Amino acid sequence: MNTQGAPVQVDLFTSLPGLGYLPGFALPQAAELVGLVAEVARASPFRRMRTPGGREMSAAMTNCGAAGWVSDAKGYRYSRQDPLSGQPWPGMPDLFRKIAARAAAACGFGGFAPDVALINRYEPGAKMTLHQDIDEQDFSAPIVSVSLGLPAIFLWGGVSRADKPARLPLHSGDVLVWGGAARKFFHGIAPVKHGTHELTGATRLNLTFRRAL
Repeated sequence: MNTQGAPVQVDLFTSLPGLGYLPGFALPQAAELVGLVAEVARASPFRRMRTPGGREMSAAMTNCGAAGWVSDAKGYRYSRQDPLSGQPWPGMPDLFRKIAARAAAACGFGGFAPDVALINRYEPGAKMTLHQDIDEQDFSAPIVSVSLGLPAIFLWGGVSRADKPARLPLHSGDVLVWGGAARKFFHGIAPVKHGTHELTGATRLNLTFRRAL
């Protein structure tokens, strides 16, 4: 376990520059992070969005910060208002910002100041197909991803959707950071297996921090 924030890459990823793996980095704050997610969800509840083609996503989602990522028949985009309420998304908690900035700095991306946090909730069987994060305006900033609750398998692909992804087991408190040449690499989550976690029950939470606006 690495609670000091020093970047560690598993052997599988040593040939893939741009991906930083910080096992256990957020573990000391995990309970507080889960509580803050609950506060965000009380203001902007989790919901399963639909793709532009009408398919319901298997992971439920909410957002906080200056904007939120949304998907519907109009396409993928960031919106300053929660479409369910018409109100601004909840503000981003200070702890979210601090952990994202510390993790980014530990992986060589100093000065990261995220303006949005996407929060995904995975129940057993939920997944995230291979995709790129390309709806943001600032691709010079990295992506910081924090895992909480049930374990999952992170799929790390390449510049093409056809590239065979590597598989990285993630546990509660693990953090991934990618940027630079790898900023637009395809990535996803394999179907989450059944289980129970002391902090999140039968779910996995994932926080991804970005510079979107």
